[in-house]
Amino acid sequence: MTSPFRDDAALAPPAGCPAHRAGDPGHRDQAVLDAFDDLGPDEPALDDLPVAELRRLYGPAAEADPAGLYEQLRADYGEVAPVLLHGDLPAWLVLGHSANLTVMRTPSRFSRDSRRWTAFQEGRVATDSPLMPVIAWQPLCVFADGAEHRRLRGAVTDGLNGTDRRGVRRFVTRYTAELVEEFGTNGRADLVSRFAEHLPMLVMTQLVGMPEEYGPRLVEAARDLMKGTETAIASNEHVVAALRRTVERKRDDPGPDLCTRLLRHEAGLTDEEVLEHLRVVLLAANETTVNLIADTLKMILTDDRFRAHLSGGHMTVPDALDQVLWDAPPMSLVAGRWATGDTVLGGRRIRAGDMLLLGLAAGNVDPVVRPDLARPLHGNRSHLSFGSGPHECPGQDIGRAIAEAGIDCLLTLLPDLRLAVPESELTWTSAWLSRHLVELPVEFTPREQLPAAVVAATAPAVPVAAPPPAEPVRPVEPDEPPAVPEPRQGWWDTLTGWLRR
Repeated sequence: MTSPFRDDAALAPPAGCPAHRAGDPGHRDQAVLDAFDDLGPDEPALDDLPVAELRRLYGPAAEADPAGLYEQLRADYGEVAPVLLHGDLPAWLVLGHSANLTVMRTPSRFSRDSRRWTAFQEGRVATDSPLMPVIAWQPLCVFADGAEHRRLRGAVTDGLNGTDRRGVRRFVTRYTAELVEEFGTNGRADLVSRFAEHLPMLVMTQLVGMPEEYGPRLVEAARDLMKGTETAIASNEHVVAALRRTVERKRDDPGPDLCTRLLRHEAGLTDEEVLEHLRVVLLAANETTVNLIADTLKMILTDDRFRAHLSGGHMTVPDALDQVLWDAPPMSLVAGRWATGDTVLGGRRIRAGDMLLLGLAAGNVDPVVRPDLARPLHGNRSHLSFGSGPHECPGQDIGRAIAEAGIDCLLTLLPDLRLAVPESELTWTSAWLSRHLVELPVEFTPREQLPAAVVAATAPAVPVAAPPPAEPVRPVEPDEPPAVPEPRQGWWDTLTGWLRR
């Protein structure tokens, strides 16, 4: 599921390389510094570039056509381009496929600890900046390096690796059948709001170990969070309260679930660390898998190559997922990495404390690795959508399994599924981090009831989580916001508004 990179591992040069000198561990770093000096005065540092000459990654112009902006930057700057973030703070956007891998795989040069950012240290980031929910340091594995990262990340990875993959598919089949049963008699549906936005969270709550009764309300809370509504903070409190009850219960009543595995892991996570990492897994897995399902269904329904191949048996759903992960990654950008010292990347002068943004979408269409974008990439998984190196997405196998099984089951239940509007009428919302399909209206032959074989197949393969405790999280009516004990400040509280603006 993850690449075997240690946090403190450096990319070793091949034997015989002039930089490969036994007994001289600092030689490689000196070579980097020499290259930095060789750039000369004509290659300015990031903070020396005139703000007026740099392009913004935020605002209507940038969000109207992110892909077009990436290509303009690539034409002007090459693999690494200077850009402006909210508040006109400068950063480097990594556009090249190879350059992105270098940043991801070399934590000795590019740290995940945002406290290194020069803009933070100089007090140039406003406390209410929309960047704060994304980059403000938190005691989580996603912001850690070295031994602390290995401790926290190891627990999460081991916990996810312990998931029963057959159980995942059985839960997906079950919930897909239930969702289709809800709208199947209509002959029409929006597959984003009625399917893609529900399935991942329903499955993940079972894998985490939450009571089945929590699932539907958590789906609504997650959707509210990601759309940044006025009740988003209240919805976040609902998620936290549900997870806190789950952690407390699993201490006394363990089960075959992620929560129990985190609590029992040799890393010795505290209850608060377990809760916070469960929240990251639950919400991040939901958001990215929603996008993956929606974009893959859109491609299957609108691209004649895919539909014909799927129908004729020449292409599988995993092939379609691979193509979408290349062409439309669930997250366009990942922020960020911070240079641990002066270095060089893509011919640019990177100074200690500079911020780098991983351009996943841009790197996936790098002409060096994809000179022909129309060429199918069946089975090729060298895309950047799940990252690489020590911070590679630990839940990618589960996300793929949910998307693959869900789409496969949906197409089986509704074999004549077709787009109900012209493709030109489909719309997206974009922000600096990602792009979301708003609706996917479809038509199909109305269904009266599900086949008996399908209904029988929906029984869970692993025990469902124990019933809720005596005082479960109270279901909230659609027009009633969850009660909020008091505002809780955290990176998810505001991040979601910028994911789903």
